[in-house]
Amino acid sequence: MSTTPSVLFVCVKNGGKSQMAAGLMRKVAGETVDVHSAGTRPGSVVNDQSAEALLEVGVDISAERPRAIDPDLLARMDVVITLGREATVDSVPGPVFENWDTDEPSTRGIEGMERMRLIRNDIAARVDDLVRRLV
Repeated sequence: MSTTPSVLFVCVKNGGKSQMAAGLMRKVAGETVDVHSAGTRPGSVVNDQSAEALLEVGVDISAERPRAIDPDLLARMDVVITLGREATVDSVPGPVFENWDTDEPSTRGIEGMERMRLIRNDIAARVDDLVRRLV
């Protein structure tokens, strides 16, 4: 790994889980980790409830915009994290690839902000663990 470890968080639309993970990582790691997020089929906006759930813990992702995976960026990453079961990224030499099969409360009938808070908390715990491993 380089002097400053780098992480790319990926979900399908890059509007929810990967944006949440990147925002939480920036809060916890500060400038000790180079943080990026992208989507396999990016949408057009960040999910309002994802942004609201992060604001509750002092993280503002409202200015973020979904983006596609940049192959050059992907190749330079130390770690690539896919979030959920739907996002897949073809392996390239270099990065360590890891999948976070994140909690999906909607499968248990939990919706709205309660759902987003549970997802946020699951991702936050995983981010804390990743920061400990990287720095």
